[in-house]
Amino acid sequence: MPSTAATPAAYLAALEPDRRAALTAIRKAITTHLDRDIAEGMQYGMIGYFIPHSVFPDGYHCDPRQPLPVAGLASQKSHMALYLTCCYMNPELDAWFRTAWAETGKKLDMGKGCLRFKKVDDVPLDLITALFRRIRAKDLIARYQAARAASPNASPKPKPKATTKPAKAAASRAAVKPVRPATKATPRRTAKRGASR
Repeated sequence: MPSTAATPAAYLAALEPDRRAALTAIRKAITTHLDRDIAEGMQYGMIGYFIPHSVFPDGYHCDPRQPLPVAGLASQKSHMALYLTCCYMNPELDAWFRTAWAETGKKLDMGKGCLRFKKVDDVPLDLITALFRRIRAKDLIARYQAARAASPNASPKPKPKATTKPAKAAASRAAVKPVRPATKATPRRTAKRGASR
């Protein structure tokens, strides 16, 4: 469930003690070697790691107001999760991470980029640190731009909707507005209206 917390510290403070301890440990593992061009803050109602607009002004194409996501850390209803967008965007990094995880002997519960866990002992913290040590903002930006350029759905930034809706609506109203047949004005009616004013 998305949180309304304004900061990572406030997000963690609102959690039950066991979940707070787990996410705090994983947060420390992430930030130990976090690239200086990757920031931590709140994004999508969870603790987020992202490339800020000061580094990548275009932001995230789905919503350019959002900085480019790298990872997210959240407490969900039935589990905790580490959302590894960085692995989703980088198949080589993803393969390395999965292989390294298998070598720890711990069970991996992960989809395309969502790593789910119930307790901190389920996660090899040294591996999380090693993963984020490998992540560089400039590499992520280059991969992201290449993927966007290669996408058949890639298009220029959409124009603000506010500039197109009124004109479209006006054209639509004009198209359906009934045209009344011309009628002769009655001199008496015109005269009476003028007299009463």
